[in-house]
Amino acid sequence: MTSNVTAVSYGLNMTPAGLEQLRSVLASHGAELLSESSAGDSRYGVQVLDLALPDATAAGLAALRRAVADAATDGFDTALVPSGLRSAARKLLIMDVDSTLIQQEVIELLAAYAGKREEVAAVTEAAMRGELDFAQSLHARVAVLAGLPADVVHSVRKEVKLSEGADQLVAAFKAAGHTVAVVSGGFNQILEPIAGDLGLDYWQANELEIVDGALTGKVLGAVVDRAAKEKYLREWAAAEGIALEHTIAVGDGANDLDMLGAAGIGVAFNAKPAVRAVADAALNMPYLDAVRHIARV
Repeated sequence: MTSNVTAVSYGLNMTPAGLEQLRSVLASHGAELLSESSAGDSRYGVQVLDLALPDATAAGLAALRRAVADAATDGFDTALVPSGLRSAARKLLIMDVDSTLIQQEVIELLAAYAGKREEVAAVTEAAMRGELDFAQSLHARVAVLAGLPADVVHSVRKEVKLSEGADQLVAAFKAAGHTVAVVSGGFNQILEPIAGDLGLDYWQANELEIVDGALTGKVLGAVVDRAAKEKYLREWAAAEGIALEHTIAVGDGANDLDMLGAAGIGVAFNAKPAVRAVADAALNMPYLDAVRHIARV
């Protein structure tokens, strides 16, 4: 019998009892365990279960994901991944940037120079929870930057830190011949050097307007919102000849929901509750490179 779904568990505290409970839930839904292996390193553990699932349709997989989530124990998460994605010769990884690829929210770092960090952070949190229209909230947050010297952009670049394992994740996908992209509600002026350093294939963010050496408090062109993120996923996958079912999207906020839903598998990375509730998988630890194990890269 051939595996059609793989259960990939990962976490900081994977206990034998927790894994046995997972096997029990899978078996109760008719999944036959074909093989099992361990991976991971000193930071986190990984357990991979290759399964034959009677109903591997989107509906069947969604039902099993709900059952696994409802029975989850503390210490690890489990992604249920179609075997076709894991075995695909070419894949596209697309990621959000702020609080995903990098640890910070860039708009908050910029707002600190205007003495407005706490005010902007509160709006960012509400937008990422899906309580505010993203484009409107972005315009409001960028407006507080009006008059700041453009040099603050260079200062903020120095404050930005990649998420743990981000560079290893990108390098692994690239070395295996896959495509890596990022799309951000943040800003090109910050993202461009990061994209260059990582060797990303595609990247897109908003453009801060700068006139006479100062920020105007405006962005140029259409805002990169949740609809735009899905659009870029579809465009870049098509450009590379990669089927949508062979794409992996990673993000943390409501602005990522359309992208996560359109991808072959959407991963909520240390995400807001509303995002975790609808994503295909959740990754609730700081190590972004765990996505490698989900996609088998």
